[in-house]
Amino acid sequence: MSTTTQTEIKLFQKWSFKDIKVNDLGLQRYLNLTPMVAPHSMGRHEHQRFRKANVNIVERLINNLMRPGKNAGKKAKTTNIVKQAFEIINLRTGKNPVEVLVRAVENSAPCEDTTRISYGGVVYHLSVDVAPQRRIDLAIRHISEGARAASLNTPRSIEECIADELILAANNDIKSSAVAKRNEIERVAQSSR
Repeated sequence: MSTTTQTEIKLFQKWSFKDIKVNDLGLQRYLNLTPMVAPHSMGRHEHQRFRKANVNIVERLINNLMRPGKNAGKKAKTTNIVKQAFEIINLRTGKNPVEVLVRAVENSAPCEDTTRISYGGVVYHLSVDVAPQRRIDLAIRHISEGARAASLNTPRSIEECIADELILAANNDIKSSAVAKRNEIERVAQSSR
């Protein structure tokens, strides 16, 4: 009998997905933390509704950073950018960067939003709860947009800006553009109840 030792699957062969818990109960089913070495699912989630909930959260961040502009469609380049950003996060905080990403998504996911209701030719804004899948989508979008905006016209690299944005959002700091955006959305929703 041969004994095989199971090696733990780590992201970029460095960071473990073990012992990372999602504290927000609403996001637990939709925030995927399945272990993988390289965050690349080859788009298998693409053709069915709600299948993006099965895509790893790190890959969803990478996919969101590939917006039109410099990195449109360049997944290998964007993966390297996120890998360097994770290195910076690890150096600055001493924490697992995957856990920092999960906390950042939890802290920048809005719970309430507004919708437009037209009634008799007059448009009203009504406060509504946000679905968990959309909460994660908005959080990741605001994080990536904030990092991209911070790196524009500055000598700082995009890797540093992503690391800063994730660290600030994980600490629930108002200096993070994602957390500021969440607060603004919720404030507008609260005023239109």
